[in-house]
Amino acid sequence: MTRQMKFLLCLLSGLQLAAMAQSDVKPLDWYRANCPFPMPAVDSPQIADKIFRLTDYGATGDGKTLNTGAFQRAIAACSAAGGGRLIVPAGHWLTGPIELRSHVDLHLEAGAMVLFTPDHNQYHSRGSNFQSPLYGQDLEDIAITGDGVFDGAGETWRPVKKSKQTQSQWRALLAQGGVLSDDGQIWWPSRETKDGQRPNMVSLVRCRHILVAGVTIRNSPKFAFCPVDCTDLTMYRAHIFNDWWAQNGDGIDISACHRVVIYRCTINAGDDGICMKSSGSRPDGPALENILIAGDTVYRAHGGFVIGSNTDGGVQHVFVSDCTFAGTDIGMRMKSNKGRGGLVSNIYIQNIGMRDIAHEAILFDTYYEDMPAGAVKDPDKPRPADKVPEFRDFHISYVRCDGAQTAISITGLPEQPVSDILFDNLSIRAAKGVIAKQARHIDLRNVQLDVSEKPVIRADKTADIQVR
Repeated sequence: MTRQMKFLLCLLSGLQLAAMAQSDVKPLDWYRANCPFPMPAVDSPQIADKIFRLTDYGATGDGKTLNTGAFQRAIAACSAAGGGRLIVPAGHWLTGPIELRSHVDLHLEAGAMVLFTPDHNQYHSRGSNFQSPLYGQDLEDIAITGDGVFDGAGETWRPVKKSKQTQSQWRALLAQGGVLSDDGQIWWPSRETKDGQRPNMVSLVRCRHILVAGVTIRNSPKFAFCPVDCTDLTMYRAHIFNDWWAQNGDGIDISACHRVVIYRCTINAGDDGICMKSSGSRPDGPALENILIAGDTVYRAHGGFVIGSNTDGGVQHVFVSDCTFAGTDIGMRMKSNKGRGGLVSNIYIQNIGMRDIAHEAILFDTYYEDMPAGAVKDPDKPRPADKVPEFRDFHISYVRCDGAQTAISITGLPEQPVSDILFDNLSIRAAKGVIAKQARHIDLRNVQLDVSEKPVIRADKTADIQVR
């Protein structure tokens, strides 16, 4: 069976699983009312009822004409008028980077595709850093909506590993030219992309009152959707798509944000699917707090729901419910290490359906090491002694997984074990059951593990596991 056929079968089974899970998804107000912690209201953007059209500012949707100036003029006019909705009609709109402004709704109608140019000279901002294709900083009341598509021309930016390609795909890449690693296992589109820093596709920094609804964000140079230090963000029925081999092709990375809702979205990613990150301590509490994730579906990804690896700013009060992970490498992936860790606590995960998970259904790992393309692990590399990760007070309940290599794997640090984790009403079919090191106060209640390798629980003398 070819790799493409395996992927198709996995996708079809995932679609069936997602369809069943979607029938159980509740209205958003239900999740707010039943959140296990007091979830504050997430404010929506307030945008004036005015209409602007991209075609009125000299844009041509033929897929060949560069429309960077037209987008700039249209967004500037909308902002100067006090804000409103900028409509991008059906067509193929080639453009360089688009800078958002406050009080503007960038709305893509059905059939509209914004094609970010493969000319990387359009993205230089400062020195060798590349500007994100779609970005905004220190804004308020912004929206990205509609039924259209943003395409980031990621194939012109990303490295590709030979191990993730068929022979015909690899030959096609080599025929394009590009640059190979010394061992011939990694291909880059150009010397510039090998040596430079790829941009994230959608970058929002210190923004508040954000809505992302309906749109598809695909083929990103690096991470697809990346809000940092933002407040009051709602994603509703958004779609993120990167090919599964897209290097560092994360789907949604929520970093150091407060009051976030991700509801009924679909993600296919080359790295983590829905990921929580947190860097930079704050005097008033965790850098990432009050997150609601419900009714979402993740297909191919390194992890369905992920926390880390950057957690040094602290993570607290995250509620994940009624989600489906189909064909991910890991289902729930909590990862960090010394030098980038902090306290992650009061995490609630419930009503999760998983299928065809390649490795662990549930993973806690505080020895994680990030390995960019071309990097080699160095066992003698000095490890930091500060910013020690601490995972505790997790409540994981009503989870079903049909197929994984390992059901639950927990690896803590000697000086900071993973602790106080409740697993309640889990049903997992896997090759291996529970593997635990440096894990304390682990409570397994009504956990059914159908495993082919015994013993069901493999724990060293440092682990403290109670089965009820």
